[in-house]
Amino acid sequence: MAVDQLLAAPANPKKKLHLLQNAPGLNPKSITPISQHGLLHFLQSNALKSPNEPFYVFDLAVVATLFDHWSQSLPTVRPFYAVKCNPNPALLAAMAALGSNFDCASRAEIQSVLALGVSPDRVVFANPCKPESHIEFAAAVGVNLTTFDSVDEIEKIRRCHPKSALLIRIKPSDDGGARCPLGNKYGALPEEIIPLLEAAKSAELPVVGVSFHIGSGATETGAYSAAISAARGVFETAVRLGLPPMNVLNIGGGFTAGPQFEEAAVTVNSALKEYFPAELNVTLMAEPGRFFAESAFTLAVSIIGKRVRGDLREYWINDGIYGSMNCILYDHATVTCRPLAMKSNWKNPTCGGGRMYESTVFGPTCDALDTVLTGQQLPELEVGDWLVFPKMGAYTAAAGSNFNGFNTAAIETYIVYSEQGNGAVLH
Repeated sequence: MAVDQLLAAPANPKKKLHLLQNAPGLNPKSITPISQHGLLHFLQSNALKSPNEPFYVFDLAVVATLFDHWSQSLPTVRPFYAVKCNPNPALLAAMAALGSNFDCASRAEIQSVLALGVSPDRVVFANPCKPESHIEFAAAVGVNLTTFDSVDEIEKIRRCHPKSALLIRIKPSDDGGARCPLGNKYGALPEEIIPLLEAAKSAELPVVGVSFHIGSGATETGAYSAAISAARGVFETAVRLGLPPMNVLNIGGGFTAGPQFEEAAVTVNSALKEYFPAELNVTLMAEPGRFFAESAFTLAVSIIGKRVRGDLREYWINDGIYGSMNCILYDHATVTCRPLAMKSNWKNPTCGGGRMYESTVFGPTCDALDTVLTGQQLPELEVGDWLVFPKMGAYTAAAGSNFNGFNTAAIETYIVYSEQGNGAVLH
């Protein structure tokens, strides 16, 4: 397999908006241009249309800007968007149009990407433990690169997809203070690497490179340097064992847009220069999810109940822990909200300058665990007002449920393109 064919060239920035408007899976008529300060008006307009239902606003401009930023900060590392983070069809379509490749972990994720017309050569099946039927599907559609970290996985791949190329996934020595460490579940230990490479050689499956993932939402970027150094050691071990030289390095995910990414990019570029200089001609890839998805989505929810206990205000909203806010439990996220007083204070909907009260925000289900915020400072609000949650694109609706009949999958997403290209802001 020609691994260099896995990577599509990034889209020309001048053609970016045109590409997004005409991308397979995106209807130009469904995209609303707004000014950088037009989010408030857009939220108000849509809240009036659907007064009893939560909704998302997805800003294509955020994704386009972040894609440019990735290309400038990590120019040699091609992104394979982690579909599990947010499989929203419009987001997948935008990422495909911008030139991203895709990290898929299941048959359904592969299907959702290929349905957009993405070539299977732009997909890595990055799940180290896969059902055999999913491996067979990957073989049938031509997804020919996957990860492994066990002998049993090698045997499954040998039986179900003998033409697949492999990336050995190693366990990083440091999880970088990740919100969601992955090393307790995935990654070969140092003493397991030689037996695994020998097993792949015996199975006549080519191990073309190394993969690692320091964990989702990492905060200590030095972990990338240690993992890249360890990967170079695996490259050298493969040569000593008589395997063909490896030519792919997958540095996984863990990236968050903002200062963490700036620091991570410096660390990664320095480590790549030291351990994988350009003359080695190694294909470099990564699996960012949160980096692209988190800040591109804003969630608006309506207040469906209220209780006053002295100075404490308690509010019930129509999404919660069993829906989009599952990220509080599973992704260890800290969510924030701002008021949108559509009913009680329509002349000053963001309630600037008003008195604040200690408030608790509950989700809609009958479980007391469904508590979204405690000790939150909010103005006096009423049933029919709204709360707006920014940065709700990562590991939110993707892991929501249908508990108590509140269907997360039914939450509608409205698509906008903020004209400044940096994302709309709420004032």
